[in-house]
Amino acid sequence: MLFKRKRKEGPEFYSFFKNVLGYVPRHTELYHAAFIHRSVMAVHEGHRVNNERLEYLGDAMLGSIVAEFLYKKYPLRGEGFLTEMRSKIVSRKSLGNIARKIGLVELIEHQRGGGVFKSMGGDAFEALIGAIYLDRGYRFTRRIVINRILGMYLDVDAVAQTEWNYKSKMIDWGQKNHKKVSFTVVRSFVRDHSGRREYECAVLIDGQQQQSAIEYTIKAAEQLAAEKTYKALQADGQVAAQQA
Repeated sequence: MLFKRKRKEGPEFYSFFKNVLGYVPRHTELYHAAFIHRSVMAVHEGHRVNNERLEYLGDAMLGSIVAEFLYKKYPLRGEGFLTEMRSKIVSRKSLGNIARKIGLVELIEHQRGGGVFKSMGGDAFEALIGAIYLDRGYRFTRRIVINRILGMYLDVDAVAQTEWNYKSKMIDWGQKNHKKVSFTVVRSFVRDHSGRREYECAVLIDGQQQQSAIEYTIKAAEQLAAEKTYKALQADGQVAAQQA
């Protein structure tokens, strides 16, 4: 049974669901759990109560829904394009931006004054998707994601035009500048009993570590680290303007 944390539901809670998502929750305790960051989690009967289990479930639901959506939207594009597009849409950066746009970040319970949790918005968004699924089922969740999120807060066609493969750009830069560019897994870990393994990957230039990034897959972490390194090279003037 889900632990029901006592919390008064203010007008902003129902306003979020009515105005942003277009429905009224049935089981509000699910959504309250989705909004509890691990920094303020409670302990109930020996179990940690936060949004990480719902985040795990929402990640799976979101990946499935986005994959089907892209498959139907781009019937002539190949597997590589579809995989890259899905990675762009469900990346931490993308989901964090969506969380801010829809006002989800303001609803998250988290430790104040303890620093900024960079993945907090994206993680809560995945947890929200998990809560919607448990509250209303897959078909309803799919409709919310496609019509209320992708359709209103994300320009999918614009996403298709954005640069993503910074890993290839880094390798090309290395070849042109006679530098050896490689990638390494700095560490892998499971954060706070969440059950989800995370990876920190870094870019190496001639064996020297450059920028690093943390993501849920090695491929995604490498791409983000490559983007950060490439942009740092641009800022230092080591990448010509026409290469950007």
